[in-house]
Amino acid sequence: DWLLAGKAASTVGCHLSLLRLLAETHDSPDLAGVRVWVGDASTVSMRRKRAQAVRAFGRWSESIGDNDFPWWSNLPVPTEAEKPQPTATPADFDAGLSVLESCRDRAVLSVLWGCGLRRSEAAKLLVTDVNVADGVLVVRSSKTGKPRVVPMPPVAVRWVRRHLRGWTEPTLFGLTANGIHLLLRRHGLLPAHAWRRGWAVHSLKRGISQLSVQTAAGWSSGAMVARYTSAMSAQLAIEEFSSTERRP
Repeated sequence: DWLLAGKAASTVGCHLSLLRLLAETHDSPDLAGVRVWVGDASTVSMRRKRAQAVRAFGRWSESIGDNDFPWWSNLPVPTEAEKPQPTATPADFDAGLSVLESCRDRAVLSVLWGCGLRRSEAAKLLVTDVNVADGVLVVRSSKTGKPRVVPMPPVAVRWVRRHLRGWTEPTLFGLTANGIHLLLRRHGLLPAHAWRRGWAVHSLKRGISQLSVQTAAGWSSGAMVARYTSAMSAQLAIEEFSSTERRP
């Protein structure tokens, strides 16, 4: 049910493994016992995951009429201080193009920045997944397991087209996900997720709707858009109000 509802397979797997762990230690879980179990985890991140798994199961159980954990909504989810995450900017992209030497490497960066792909998705792209004539590419399998079509900006189309001249491999870049990570690190560039974050923020700044950003990114809910852009929300609001005031 969770997979059909759009939850990522990795999230479902994490929930299930934690629920099995809970079942091994608690025959009849109640709120008090589960709160202790959640608190026993060694890190705040794991405490959050334990609480989220139990709440997710309780919500699902209630929705189908079983209501196995009637107290699920009273189980608090521990808060975790958010660490500042790097977010790429247009200036970072221009600087990145200047330090990269090959068309292939520039095409990789252009797809990360211009299409918002995860590095694992970029690594799996085949040449046949890209249509430079129409300016789109197809992500056949993503974190959610669903395929999607992603528009390519002109800069990505330009560098991918140049890269494909004389390219004979079936994969678009001939790199693994780790290979993309090493490529970025070797040239002192921001990690792949910073480019994905930057793509989301830059898209919203350009007036792209949250729904369109969510769809192109392959996120199952708008919560991920808000999470990726939370650090820039104040700046986005100021720019949006300013642009509205300039209109006649």
